[in-house]
Amino acid sequence: MDSSLNRLLLFCRPGFEAEAGRELTDAAATLGAWGYFEPAEGMGWLQFTLVGGLDAPALLSGLPLDSMVFVRDWLIVVADITLPATDRVGAVIDGMRAGEPSALHGCDRVDVRVPENNSDADLSRFARKWVAPLSRALRGAGLMGDGGRGDNADRLELLLVDFTRAIAGVSPVNNRARWGMGIPRLKLPATAPSRSALKLEEAWKVMLPQGRELDYLGGGKTAVDLGAAPGGWTWQLVDQGMTVTAVDNGPMDEQLMATGMVSHVQADGYLWRPKRAVDWMVCDIVDKPRRTAAMVSDWFNAQLCRYSVFNLKLPMKQRYEEWLICRDLLADRLADAPFAVKLRARQLYHDREEITCFLERLD
Repeated sequence: MDSSLNRLLLFCRPGFEAEAGRELTDAAATLGAWGYFEPAEGMGWLQFTLVGGLDAPALLSGLPLDSMVFVRDWLIVVADITLPATDRVGAVIDGMRAGEPSALHGCDRVDVRVPENNSDADLSRFARKWVAPLSRALRGAGLMGDGGRGDNADRLELLLVDFTRAIAGVSPVNNRARWGMGIPRLKLPATAPSRSALKLEEAWKVMLPQGRELDYLGGGKTAVDLGAAPGGWTWQLVDQGMTVTAVDNGPMDEQLMATGMVSHVQADGYLWRPKRAVDWMVCDIVDKPRRTAAMVSDWFNAQLCRYSVFNLKLPMKQRYEEWLICRDLLADRLADAPFAVKLRARQLYHDREEITCFLERLD
């Protein structure tokens, strides 16, 4: 490992810093790289330092962000800058020059972020206003491109920890989140029965192949929503033109039922099965994650659906271990199926103490 670019800045849900760090430790080890992490507990970000095998650019060239669950986004750290009370732009320029200025040559723009749980409105306003003068100064110093390539280039990002510290890193164009820090800004439609509707929308945006959304969602497909009440996920399915069987002992939203696109079955979502196969099965039931994983594998082994989005509610302790157990449980139970499957999982911005999985049949 010859490069001094040996640090990564990871973004995750606040409170899940240890899970993100352990996940990257394991993933790096499979590629022959070793390191340690320093969680800033409850901050939603942490630094990971590589000490052997690969530097940060080499690691990210072999490790897709899509394979990560708890890590939402990442940067290759180029400088950790102490900001003075005046001339903060000058401090950034000096920090870039003293760090790895060659790492910025592929960058065409700069963005300034604040921590997800930042409560300082002045810091947020400053971050927004700082972008323009910082861009001009970086280009004037020959440290960044002219912006002609826009999103088709690496990007310099600064995490403005507070008014006295900024961590600068490179966001690689071919291996980063679609949204800064992995946080999509989604608006809840007024007619949606609950905020849970945003989780399914985000899952589709994050996990479905870009440009192929209609292949998965269009064409008047059929769906089952297990644990549907009051209907947040059912609403999203109907909004895509699907006819839905909503399974829940609780009441469904009256306006949603009036669409004529929903059949309500009062039953236990874990035990109910359709008479005919459907395109989609979604499940947001709060229960033991292994029970959910087993139920989903039963649906796929019986070929009752082709696609599924489901949530795994993680326990307070050993959350990373529980995910690994559920992942292996799904793989083991589907190992002898007469078709291949593809599993993706991510702790979404709109998740809380859970992760969201997308499983598809590939036959």
